[in-house]
Amino acid sequence: MQAHTLFLIMMVAVFGCSQGPSWTSVKEMVRQDFPEVEHVSADELSQQMATEPENAPILLDVREEAEYAVSHLPRAVRVQPGTDTSAFLDTLAHDAAIVAYCSVGYRSAELVNKLRERGFTNIRNLEGSIFGWANGGRSVERDGRSVEEVHPFDEQWGKLLRKDLHAYEPSSN
Repeated sequence: MQAHTLFLIMMVAVFGCSQGPSWTSVKEMVRQDFPEVEHVSADELSQQMATEPENAPILLDVREEAEYAVSHLPRAVRVQPGTDTSAFLDTLAHDAAIVAYCSVGYRSAELVNKLRERGFTNIRNLEGSIFGWANGGRSVERDGRSVEEVHPFDEQWGKLLRKDLHAYEPSSN
């Protein structure tokens, strides 16, 4: 069973079907399941990308292809959830500055944890991931241009994303 499926099952068991997850519960669960993973706030990452673009970390988007196709953080590279190997990852220096994100932070924390175990030393998880990033009004893109839509993953997790940002497929505009 994939980790994000198990995570959803745990959240439903703890919080019930109707209430849905809260940001507090999601952040606590990520930190509990991955205690060794370091986190970076959206504010800190955004400031670094704006003021030090030459020193900006490599961004790893740990979501499915359909999620990435709707939008992603600028210059992010997609990595298949549940893996810690790819042609791209194998080219990275183990001390490269890396930030991983997914929808809410669980799949990306899993990747950060796996890469730490493989010897990566400067890798962090984006707290709140793309939902937190976009909810804060920060820019996401598709095909090199800014868009105001994010794939909500599903109805339950989408409750953590501003409703006006929901898009299951890229819009035509």
